[in-house]
Amino acid sequence: MKILIVSDTHKKNENYFKVLEMHHLDMVIHCGDAEGSEYALSAAAKCPVYIVLGNNDFFSDLPREITLDIGPYKVWVTHGHNYYVSMGNETIKKEAIDRGVDIVLYGHTHRPVIDIDDDIIAVNPGSLSYPRQEGRQPSYAIMEIDREEKVHFTIAYLR
Repeated sequence: MKILIVSDTHKKNENYFKVLEMHHLDMVIHCGDAEGSEYALSAAAKCPVYIVLGNNDFFSDLPREITLDIGPYKVWVTHGHNYYVSMGNETIKKEAIDRGVDIVLYGHTHRPVIDIDDDIIAVNPGSLSYPRQEGRQPSYAIMEIDREEKVHFTIAYLR
């Protein structure tokens, strides 16, 4: 199973459409700040798309957060701004553990992160539109579940 994880596209969707063309996907997860592009993002993908509410998704009826069962994993998806992710990911990781999930996917910081601990996996795909990490390359994450049902994450960059 191959899942695209994106966040913070902020209605600038060209790079998202490029990434869709590059991969055969089973699912797309958007961690918020689509800014009214929900229909375009969903219509372009040839698979199920899940999008949560970000801090810039005004007047949207998107869910604030969702929990998905993906293979053997319980995955919590949230934008992250309500969990102080700009200060680090310790609060969101603690919340994820308290919720009994295996993986938390979040955005908001526009900086990619894969943080694997014994108790929790926290992944932020960064931003395809307005990256803030060193080098400022648009980024996204790929989540793959192999035949043994082990999960693997990769941060990928557009040049």
